This record gives sequence, structure tokens and C-alpha cells, in this order.
Amino acid sequence: MVIVDQTGTILLVNSQTEKLFGYPRAELLGQAVEVLVPPRFRSKHPGHRNQYFAEPRPRGMGAGLELYGLRKNGDEFPVEISLSPLETPEGLIVSGSIRDLTERRRAEAKFRGLLESAPDAIVIVNQTGRIVLINSQTERLFGYARGELLGQPIEILVPQRFRPQHAGDRDGYFDEPRVREMGAGLDLFGIRRNGDEFPVEISLSPLETEDGLLVSSSIRDVTDRKRAERTLQEKNVELERASQAKDRFLASMSHELRTPLNAIIGFTGTLLMRLPGPLTADQEHQLQTVRSSARHLLSLINDLLDLAKIESGKVEIDTESIACQLVLNDVVTTLRPLAEVKGLMFELSMPAQDVMVRTDRRAFSQIMLNLANNAIKFTEAGLVRLEVSANSGFVEVRVIDSGVGIKAEDQQKLFKAFSPVAAATRRSDGTGLGLHLSQKLAELLGGSISFSSEFGRGSTFTLSLPQG
Repeated sequence: MVIVDQTGTILLVNSQTEKLFGYPRAELLGQAVEVLVPPRFRSKHPGHRNQYFAEPRPRGMGAGLELYGLRKNGDEFPVEISLSPLETPEGLIVSGSIRDLTERRRAEAKFRGLLESAPDAIVIVNQTGRIVLINSQTERLFGYARGELLGQPIEILVPQRFRPQHAGDRDGYFDEPRVREMGAGLDLFGIRRNGDEFPVEISLSPLETEDGLLVSSSIRDVTDRKRAERTLQEKNVELERASQAKDRFLASMSHELRTPLNAIIGFTGTLLMRLPGPLTADQEHQLQTVRSSARHLLSLINDLLDLAKIESGKVEIDTESIACQLVLNDVVTTLRPLAEVKGLMFELSMPAQDVMVRTDRRAFSQIMLNLANNAIKFTEAGLVRLEVSANSGFVEVRVIDSGVGIKAEDQQKLFKAFSPVAAATRRSDGTGLGLHLSQKLAELLGGSISFSSEFGRGSTFTLSLPQG
């Protein structure tokens, strides 16, 4: 607090003035108040002082201007000054309340630096909806110069059709200020200086300041995102149509393809049984080739249909508690003739008590038939063994063979669709779908398939399923 008379002479100061300006009280009393004003402002200061005494009233000094004080050591610092007239018997005097703004300016500079470094447009408004601060991103986004926006209502950035409602929404936010997204679930738009509208995403944050509650709006242009979303949506519609067309094709062709193949396999079997009459050795060999090729083609069709169902989510899984022995005994019975033809030992190793697994019986059987059939196909001598164990809530069924194993470079593609792996002695005659389908079915059952293999020494495939 500094009190001066009409001549600008200091009459009284408080201890805060001593601390702020670095003068002892005695050095200030009787001095011209200009001793506290930087030299570059002193020539104009008496004129401002005289104008105030001509129309004395409580007010801020130099509203809208940058004001500075001068310490005894010569340091300048920003100040805020409020003036109040005092009537005394000796005449009119003025009380000046002086506040050091150094820390506030430092904080403001840091705040402005943060605003300018923000990737989004930042617009700060007061409770009347007037813009009090923006960053350079706002200028670039909306096409306005900073001076054209400061002091304007925020609705200048809102398309005309939304402005009547926006004022009410703004008042509602000031009633319950909190950090949140604006218009969650709605399509929001901004409008540029040239009249172009564009989609935006807005986040609101309340700011408590000495000037009252302000709201900071972070505005992001989402034109590119909306364009990408529309493109993706259109692609999804196209994919859905293509998927439906594929499903219709598979549904219609599955019957058309399997019916004649089953007839070929059936009539070929009748001929090989010699029911119509005797066969020469060449005829028998040719018929066996026809039947083998037909079965291979039928297997490929079935694999393709199963894959289509799995990928479209149309496979129905009906889980129940099943004894592993029941399914595995059927697998061994079905495939034992293939193993015997090659002179292989085909074993099933089971615990004495039933091991229960929670699964879909058909899918479980299909997986095990595929794994065991592969083991027999790629084993030329030795054995194929199925082993069962239960541990930590899961049942593991291992298919162990003494076959040729899998090369390291082939192991990465083992479970990929249409990637058959050739044996060391011959090219693969598979479709490359068996293991891919088995892994997909295992995942649907809540399990998985893993493997270990050493080239030239055999492989072990392990099916893990939840215990029943």
C-alpha cells in the first residue's frame, strides 16, 4: 500500500511495500511516487496522476496495459495496481494497492507454452461464453486470426443450426462443471471462417481462476477418421455381402458336389467287390485309383465346408462331460487298419480310471482322427501311440509317432490354412487344412493344440481341453 497526495509525494507505506521494493520506509516517505516507476514510464506518469485526481474513483490503473514497478536495486517487475481516492482534512489523497505479478506471469507463460504445444485446438471461454484465450492450432483449424476470436461468443465457431441449443448446453455445463467429452454419442461439427463445416471431437475441462470459472475446450478435427470409418463401414457391408454369397454357394454346391462323389465311391466299391463280375488286375488297380481320388476330393470338400462354417461362426458346439476312453477307442478302431497295412504298432495308453473331458464329442473325435491319421500317414516304421493325462484342470491327449518329423523351416506354417507340409520321402497329398481346422475347433472348445518335433526322429502333437 502506497498513499500519495496530489503532488505525487509519498505520504505513507506499509511493511509489504518495503519488502516488495527493497526500500526502508524512511527512504520512501516524502519522495515522489515516480521513484517506484521505471525511468521509461516516468515522463508520462505525472500526467496520468493528474488525470486521476481530476476524476477520482476506485479503479484499476492502466487497464489492459502492462505495468511495471522498479526496485531499489534496479530490477523491474510486473505489477497490478488498484487506486482508491481518500478524502482527508488536508485534502484528497490516493491509496495505491500494488501487487507483484511475477509469479502469475511466469505461470501464465508456462500455461501459454502448454497451450501452444498442444496438438489440438484449445479454446478457453468465460461464464458468458466469450472467448478469452486460444492457441495457434485454433487459428489454423478455424481460419481466424487470434484478434478476430478473442472477446467473441464461442458460438462463432458453431454452425448456425446448432447455435440456439448451444447456449443452453453451455449454461448447463457451468452449472455442473467436470472433465468430460462434449456431446458423447453425437455428431459434432465446427465451422470455419470461410463457412466450411467439419466434424469435431470436443473435450471440456473446468478451470478455477482468480477471474472466476473458465472452461477449456480441446477441439480435434476428425474429418480423416470419419472418412476412414465410412470407408471401413462400406467395406464391411461389401464383405458381409460377399460372405453371404459364399455361404449360399457352399450350401448349394455341397449337396451338388457330394452326391455324385458318394455315388462314384459307392459304385467303385461295388465293382471292387466283384459283385457285377470278375476284374483283371489292371481294372482293379484303376478302380482303386478312382476310389482313392474320389475320397480325397470328398475330404477336400468337407474340409472347405467345415472351414467356411468355422470362419462364419456357424459351427454349433454342444459341450458335455465325456469319457476320453469312449472317443479314443473309436479313433483307434477306425484307424487301426491303416496302421496295420503299413506294419505300424498303434497303441492307446490310458489311466485305469475314466478321464472325463468337457467337450463336444463330434469336434473332439474329428480333431483326434486328424492328428492320429497324420501320424500314421507320415510314419513309415515304428509306432503311433495315444497317451492321456490330466493336470491342473486340463486333460492332455498326446499323439506320439516315430515318423520323419518336421523340418524347422516348415514348423512355422504348420497350422496355416492351405499349407501342406511334405514328408521327407514324398510330397504331401493333403489339403493343408487338417491341422488348421483342428486348431480352430480346439479353440472353440476352450483348448489348444501344441507340438514338438525333431526332424528324422518323430513328432508329438498335444491336444489340451478343459477337464470335465
